[in-house]
Amino acid sequence: MSEAEKFDAIIVGAGPAGAACAYTLAREGKEVLVIERGDTPGSKNVTGGRLYTYALEMLDKGLSEEAALERKVTREQVMLLGGPRAITIDYHDPSFNRDGHPPMSYTVLRAPFDEWLAGKAEEMGAMVACGIRVDGLIEKDGRISGVIAGEDEMYADVVVAADGVNSLIAQKAGLIGEIDFNTVGVGVKEVIELPASTIEERFHLTNPEEGAACMILGCTEGIHGGGFLYTNKESISLGCVFMPGEVALRKKSIQEIFQDLKMHPAIYSLIAGGETVEYSGHLVGEAGYRGIPKQIYREGFLMIGDAAGFVVNTGYSVRGMDLAILSGIAAARAIVKAGSPAETGPLYMQELEQIQLLPTMRATDGYFDVLQTGWLYDRMPLLATAAMANLYSVDAKTPAKLTRGILEQMKAHGISVWDVIKLGYKGVKI
Repeated sequence: MSEAEKFDAIIVGAGPAGAACAYTLAREGKEVLVIERGDTPGSKNVTGGRLYTYALEMLDKGLSEEAALERKVTREQVMLLGGPRAITIDYHDPSFNRDGHPPMSYTVLRAPFDEWLAGKAEEMGAMVACGIRVDGLIEKDGRISGVIAGEDEMYADVVVAADGVNSLIAQKAGLIGEIDFNTVGVGVKEVIELPASTIEERFHLTNPEEGAACMILGCTEGIHGGGFLYTNKESISLGCVFMPGEVALRKKSIQEIFQDLKMHPAIYSLIAGGETVEYSGHLVGEAGYRGIPKQIYREGFLMIGDAAGFVVNTGYSVRGMDLAILSGIAAARAIVKAGSPAETGPLYMQELEQIQLLPTMRATDGYFDVLQTGWLYDRMPLLATAAMANLYSVDAKTPAKLTRGILEQMKAHGISVWDVIKLGYKGVKI
């Protein structure tokens, strides 16, 4: 391909960010090429499994109604595991779609969803090429002007990195270095097949459209991280995320810790009889706003989605797919508005502000400090479950005063009042 035959944009990666960018650009009449190294969009992508639908509606009104989604989330759960005990906080809202808007969020399986969204981009006129690996970038006069795939050179006004948390082309562009394992988690996940009726019975769902989302604490052997569980139409997505540096210091492997989670009484009762049909692992951005590279663009080059660090973890929810879609929309708007490649980057930053992506990242930054509290991952769940055991234990003895009992349990689990005050202070600053 000659430079004279160049595309308006080449997008590397056909996940939600890349597909959303391609969809928006193609709708505006731009010549767009999406390059995906997997055999099909979504074949190499992994997610816990949840999408907030406002992002699809911002991409195009009504898209959420036809998207390849699983169940609308009507039950929000947080589970604490301490030994064989468990505490589950269960918030149920059967509507979650007020004022005529679509349901707030759905569970998702990436393979069908990504293929569907990439297909919608193709319908708009984008070209999606799968099974191709980008090996390098073409640089001319200080700007990125295309990509190299094998022996082929393809040119574009703008190259968009949508190739995930460990973006190789962003490294080649000189915007990020080798991955910092203090800013990412390593996740493992299984998709466990179960009949729809069994899922509805175990999670107290009233119909096949309703679903549950659960964040799990106390399942990582004290390692910074946590678990997740999402109900799909006929399967359950169950997984754990760990800080990789801490895993290396433990005797148990990630697989062993994950197996312990599956066998925990509170979890096993939900997945019993199921068949594992998919096992996957992936890296997850954990630093939130602080994990965004100092520079996410250069002339002729933009970073979007996980490649740009657009992930939010509050402990009770994890957001990535919606932010990925927003960043793809923002990048596309900037490319359309730009009079030259040099204008695209600054316009992209403006669009990220206007679309509320960067404000969202900044607003949730304080959660990072809270989640760095080490005793949250082992001693706190043990304390909470032990306190509940004391609360509900009835025998012939005179019960201890509630406050005294809690203080005794705190002492037994090595948590001081000062530890709680410091955690509370971190929480107040959020």
